[in-house]
Formats: sequence, structure tokens, C-alpha cells
Amino acid sequence: MGEGEKFQLGTVGALSLSVVSSVSIVICNKALMSSLHFIFATTLTSWHLLVTFCSLHVALKMRFFEHKPFDHKAVMGFGILNGISIGLLNLSLGFNSVGFYQMTKLAIIPCTILLEILFLGKKFSKRIQFSLGILLVGVGIATVTDLQLNALGSFLSLLAVITTCIAQIMTNTIQKKFKVSSTQLLYQSCPYQAATLLISGPYLDKVLTDLNVFAFKYTTQVTVVIVLSCLISISVNFSTFLVIGKTSPVTYQVLGHLKTCFVLAFGYIIVRDPFSWRNILGILVAMVGMLLYSYYCTQESQQKTAEATSQASQAREGESDPLINVESGGGTVLNKRPPVWNKEKD
Repeated sequence: MGEGEKFQLGTVGALSLSVVSSVSIVICNKALMSSLHFIFATTLTSWHLLVTFCSLHVALKMRFFEHKPFDHKAVMGFGILNGISIGLLNLSLGFNSVGFYQMTKLAIIPCTILLEILFLGKKFSKRIQFSLGILLVGVGIATVTDLQLNALGSFLSLLAVITTCIAQIMTNTIQKKFKVSSTQLLYQSCPYQAATLLISGPYLDKVLTDLNVFAFKYTTQVTVVIVLSCLISISVNFSTFLVIGKTSPVTYQVLGHLKTCFVLAFGYIIVRDPFSWRNILGILVAMVGMLLYSYYCTQESQQKTAEATSQASQAREGESDPLINVESGGGTVLNKRPPVWNKEKD
């Protein structure tokens, strides 16, 4: 199996792991918040990150991966920014309607593309832009309902979008710049993310719910579901870094909207959430956009690979060419044996 095939299999595995684990944790957290009334989302996320770090530390001691320290300031800034973006997304949901929050999530893709074009010089073909447009329209039809605006909520949403985009772009660029794996980056940044949310989480949850997380009555059932949510989060956090590292922040956001469609479908099938023809139409349109995006990305990736192979082949042919052109006045010394003078002795 060639390197390209291994990379493709690894990417498919990362995408599959991300979808399965994310849908699982959404269903688990929905049961925790709706049925068991544990509504402290930011504090729960901090516990997720803490458990993820502890599990990675055990994995490091068991030598499942190698610790690779790099720029400490970059790791700390990245970790804190990630924690802030999670907190802002939760605040955005708390201070806005559900419809406006869904619009906030939709805005992450165009914002990410704009930032990558402006600061990283990245280019997106018209076909990719077209497929993303179909995807966003579909998700908008399926999820966006009421759009109630307010100044504070809009400002928090803007900050949430910007910080989320920057954090996801940094996830990709840091892994490539410092040549670290998704596991190594997650292990080093997790403590800063967890600390940021552990400190701010109870306060944010108090603002959003008017309840104290420490005064909540933790029954056996609640504790079991929280532990299950934390265990699933290990896979969620790991697959997030893995997907962004192997693909791109935009692909990760596309995957996120696929998860949204799955969650809507599972919600209807399992817990009989309200479902309309508008939801079905939106999901179908979004699926068309996702399929087109995947198809165009695969085509462009194959085209780039073919061009790189062709250039490498031409370079090798140039190096092995026996004909040497001396157009710039340079000379070539051929392998000539000096004349041999035979002296005969009298």
C-alpha cells in the first residue's frame, strides 16, 4: 500500500471517528441536560478536557506516543484561545435565539475562508465555493428558524466566530509548522484549555442559568452519564485535532454540519423530536453540498498529486540526461586519458 493510499485511509478513519464520537456525545449530553437537568455546559466541557488530558498522560506513560515539546508561548496562547472560543460559543447560545446561534455557526466557514485567503494566501476554486454555498443554504434551511437580534448577543457571536476560526486555523498551521502530531498538540494544549474553562466555567454557567454547578444534586444516574460523556469526549477532542491536522479547518466545519444533519435525524428517530418537511429538504440540500465538496476536493487533490509526480519525474529525467547543454559558456571536461609516452631503452 502506497503512502497516498495510507493517507486517504487515515483521513477517512479520522472523519468517521469524528462523526461517530460527536453524534454520540451530543445524544449523551442531550440526555444529561434535557432529562437529568444538568445544564452547566461550560463546566462540563472543562471536565471533558481535564479527563482528555489525564487519559493522554496515561497513554504517554505507556509509550503510545512520544512527547515532543516545542514553542511554549505558542502552545499556551493556542490553548487559552481555544478555551475562550468555547466559552464565547456557549455565551452566544445563551444570549441569542437558537436560530441566530445556528447562523453564527454557519458564518464560521466563510470567515475561515476569508482569513485563510487574507493571511495565508490560500486559494479556493469556484467549484469549492459553489459546493460550500449549497451546503450553507441547506443547513440554513434545516436549522435556522427565528432570528432575534440583540446588541450584546450579536457582539458575543462575532467574537465567538473570530476566535473559533483563528483557533482552528492555528490547529492546522501549528501541526505543520512544528511537525507535531494531533496527539502531541492536544496533550500539550489541553491543560491550558481545561484551566481556562475550569476557572471561567462555573461563573459563565451561573450567568447563563442562574444556578450554581456546585449546589446541583449529583445522583448516581447523573454521575454515570457525566462520566460517560467525559469518556466519549476523549475521542471527540482527539478526532477534532486529527481531522483538522489531516485536512483543513474548512473541511472540519463541513464535517460539523454533517454532524448537525445526523443529530437532527437521530433526534427524530430516537427521541421523536419535532421534524418537518423543511428539515428534510434542508438536510437533502446540505448532503448534496457535502457530496459536491468531497468530490471537488478529491479531484483537486488528485490533480495536485499528478502535477507533483509529473514535476518530480521531469526533474529526475533532467538529472539523468547524458546530453549536456553548455549554453552559458561553461565547459565540460570529458574523461580523456593522457597520452602515454613509451620510451625505449637503447
